[in-house]
Amino acid sequence: MLLRRVTEHVKTQNWFAVGIDLVIVVVGVFIGIQVSNWNDDRVTRKKADVFTERLAQDLRKEAWGYQSVISYSRQTNANQRRVLQALAGERELSDEQFLISAYRATQFREHNRHRATYDELVSTGTIGLITDPVLREAAVGMFTTGFLEEFAERIRDSEYRQLFRETVPAPVQEALLARCGDRYPTELDYESLDVTLDYPCSLELPEEAIRLAARTLRDAPRLVPALRVRFADNQTALTDLQDGNLVVVESLKTIRERQP
Repeated sequence: MLLRRVTEHVKTQNWFAVGIDLVIVVVGVFIGIQVSNWNDDRVTRKKADVFTERLAQDLRKEAWGYQSVISYSRQTNANQRRVLQALAGERELSDEQFLISAYRATQFREHNRHRATYDELVSTGTIGLITDPVLREAAVGMFTTGFLEEFAERIRDSEYRQLFRETVPAPVQEALLARCGDRYPTELDYESLDVTLDYPCSLELPEEAIRLAARTLRDAPRLVPALRVRFADNQTALTDLQDGNLVVVESLKTIRERQP
């Protein structure tokens, strides 16, 4: 329609009308481009909002998981200290409590990661959609380093853990796992983190079985040096998690305190 009008105006040499038609064309193209840009911006903002909220949810879970590893490691560290003090004659522990603390000294907590959103952003090259510097800093700090995995692997392969498992009779280990093992709190429940391992329990085994298992473990030649290494590794990891990673810790704290 517009093309026909322009052609007619050219034929009649109505240049003013031709100029008006050209202005209409230019304005129409400009408006069309602007509308397209506005739509693109709206889609981008919506996508950014979705990814930002998803990443924030993931990092709230990461913050809880990070704290759960710290809290759990404090509990294992406390049990390691009790056993070392008992072996040095600085603390009285019953045979049952000695076995329980010695068992808990072997334990470690692995954190299930929540990195799906971050991996999607990186793989699609859309990490720039996250404009919140706290989220970006925390995500990069949490997902580009493997300190949590390295920590768990070092403990899993510790000499002390191996020594305990090969020394203590299987029925006693079974009772320790069933009655004094890990408690698994609900995700994002911070209040229960301090009693996931260090809580009162009883093995409910014959006294002689407990006495024999405790004596066998106490007499293990490498028990003390292996436990000292385990204790030192645990303390080093706690220091790294709490003090050596302050940027990530502060970012996670900020995210944790935000309203979901």
